[in-house]
Amino acid sequence: MSVETGFWGIAALFLLLFLRLPVALALICVSFGGTAWLLGVTPALGILANTPYDFTASWTMSAVPMFLLMGFVAFHADLTSGLFDAAKAVLRKIPGALAISSVFACSGFAAVCGSSLATAASMGRIAIPEMIRAGYAPSIAAGAIAAGGTIGALIPPSILMIIYGIFAETSITQVFLGGVSVGLLSAVAYSCVVLVLTWTRPDLVPRRPIEDEDLTVRQALLRVWPVLLLILLVFGGLFSGLFTATEAGAVGAAGAIAIAALVRRLSVKVMRDALLETLTTTASLLIIGIGAAMFTRFLGITGLSNFLSSFVADADMGYLQLMLIIVLIYLVLGMVMEPFGALLITLPVFIPVLEAQGLSLVWFGVLVVKLLEIGMITPPVGLNVFVIRNVAEEHVTTLQVFRGVTPFFLSDLAVTAIVVAVPALVLWLPGVLG
Repeated sequence: MSVETGFWGIAALFLLLFLRLPVALALICVSFGGTAWLLGVTPALGILANTPYDFTASWTMSAVPMFLLMGFVAFHADLTSGLFDAAKAVLRKIPGALAISSVFACSGFAAVCGSSLATAASMGRIAIPEMIRAGYAPSIAAGAIAAGGTIGALIPPSILMIIYGIFAETSITQVFLGGVSVGLLSAVAYSCVVLVLTWTRPDLVPRRPIEDEDLTVRQALLRVWPVLLLILLVFGGLFSGLFTATEAGAVGAAGAIAIAALVRRLSVKVMRDALLETLTTTASLLIIGIGAAMFTRFLGITGLSNFLSSFVADADMGYLQLMLIIVLIYLVLGMVMEPFGALLITLPVFIPVLEAQGLSLVWFGVLVVKLLEIGMITPPVGLNVFVIRNVAEEHVTTLQVFRGVTPFFLSDLAVTAIVVAVPALVLWLPGVLG
């Protein structure tokens, strides 16, 4: 009976989401109603009263606003403005250099931001007009940035990875380290797409390298020293073991403010905008997290998690079969839900199954983030696509952006297949530095 209630709870959750109820409210309503049905109103009220404090009063959770503040200060103080120029200076001789430079500039921006949307918006304003002036098809110019923006959640610091680490009760630093290899692999895969297009469709991507570029590599690197210093400060301390993930967030936020002041780009407006966005984003993440924590307790009460673990074990389901099901579920959810909601409604179901199968939660965290980021460029929701459409509305239509991301989406599927087939690719760096 309890297991049946768990299944009915999941069905009710998706019904409420289909009716456009916010994810946080849907999770809280289903969890409260299901617990009240099984145990009574008083225990349900107890969970509703205690979960918000239990979830938010977490030392690890404080990393979320710290890394967000670091990213928003760097964004609003324009510390990342030289990344695209630096990438162009280094990669200027390669065919399709502008598109490839935009991808690697997105990777650099990701190292101080952690948000796909912010990465796509920031790089889109800078790179898309320049690529179109150089003869790139608007669809490919926009598609490259929309896809490159997804690296924002793979290269640490990643807010998605922090939330995953908290719910999966696994090392955030280890997940960060695993994300580095997949983030770089994604950047290389996108670059390969651009190179293939330069040779097969020169009408879309010009073959000629960047010409008449006055900026030298040395000058370009001097322009991005604030970002390089911030990355060195945060990740040098984090991956050397000097800082925990939470401490690294605090050091990063303080470092971003100090560097912005040092280069005279810190102002009252910059701090106001950064703090406001940090507060609103943190609040939205926390309320979703509270709902997910309640949902996890509800599923635990129903016994559904144990039932699913036993079912997978009894079905003698192979590794590839299980992964195929999980990948398909996340790809479908990514088409209709934003990443945090899709992550937090599925973890209570999938984590017990993975633990029962003896699979690495560090590896799975990186895989899930990659799958959720694919959802950022797939229709109909594709948030990165709509961000690019908004920042480059005079150059491209929404349909053109979706058409432009198609070859990059195919490369994402190839990267996902590699991550599933070779888990050691993700686990190598955590094993060496962890």
